[in-house]
Amino acid sequence: MSQLDKIDKLDEVVQLSILYDFYGELLNDRKKQIFEDYVLNDLSLSEIADLQGISRQGVYDIVKRCSQELKSYEDKLGLTKKFQIVKEKLNRIKDIASDAEGTNDSNINHEIVTLADDILKEL
Repeated sequence: MSQLDKIDKLDEVVQLSILYDFYGELLNDRKKQIFEDYVLNDLSLSEIADLQGISRQGVYDIVKRCSQELKSYEDKLGLTKKFQIVKEKLNRIKDIASDAEGTNDSNINHEIVTLADDILKEL
């Protein structure tokens, strides 16, 4: 496996972990357990198959279906995208407030209020 393939695989795992954090509770208990074991606990397909009493192919199919379900939820609801936007705006507010500490600049206050209004609209 090339270095680029390893990075792509790692990016995919991170993305699936984030999606799972937001939408994992929408999966049934068995799917959740198998998905957690594969993506979060880094167990192999064979190890999970042995634990669950199913075939390696069965585990692969469940992981693949869960991944598709989680991506579908994100496509429909966009919660992780909204979360990232809010996080970026909050970091910007924090930076502005830190830079403005001790000043009484009305432009800075206006920018903070505008960002806060944008965040409220996102929610």
